[in-house]
Amino acid sequence: MIDGVATDSSSTPSNEKPRRPRRTRMTGAERRAQLLEIGRTLFASKGFEATSVEEIAAKAGVSKPVVYEHFGGKEGLYAVVVDREMRRLLDMVTSSLTAGHPRELCEQAAFALLDYIEEYTDGFRILVRDSPIPQSTGSFASLISDIATQVEDILGREFKRRGFDPHLAPLYAQALVGMVALTGQWWLDVRRPKKAEVAAHLVNLAWHGLDGLEAKPRLIGRRKS
Repeated sequence: MIDGVATDSSSTPSNEKPRRPRRTRMTGAERRAQLLEIGRTLFASKGFEATSVEEIAAKAGVSKPVVYEHFGGKEGLYAVVVDREMRRLLDMVTSSLTAGHPRELCEQAAFALLDYIEEYTDGFRILVRDSPIPQSTGSFASLISDIATQVEDILGREFKRRGFDPHLAPLYAQALVGMVALTGQWWLDVRRPKKAEVAAHLVNLAWHGLDGLEAKPRLIGRRKS
């Protein structure tokens, strides 16, 4: 006790610096996974340009050279993040297409994209941004094209059964998948109506449009070319 004031003998003396908590040492794989998750979060919230290597390193509690060691820089980290998200979404869509009836297949594809948006919101925000890296592993447009390719065969068989030209299946596949993707971008922010209702309306438009499809559609306006 000093001057009637109790003192805590266990407190750190004023002339000593407080000890920093001991940092847990990570393996190379653990550090890489940590940097990917931090980069993914920052790219989704701030975008590529506004995210810096310094900020990524600071949030990971490492120096900048560690980021360069694993990914060669911000561009390399971004490319890996984009590639992983593209693979995840493509896998979710293609693995969902299990039904035999074409209308249910449309429902499954719509649900798969909306599920991805709901469960991996950060990933979808990254994918729908225009990639600032020319040598990036892909873009949202190329991903949509990949998904459309998965449904071309389904549409081709349905066209052939109805007496339509199956060579036009790729065009319709791109149109249908693009419609779902653009609606998904809108739903990403509004989140209304509920997911199942959005899927039902998407399929309603797609299916009844296909159901009343003309074998040889004609233009009714003046322009013919």
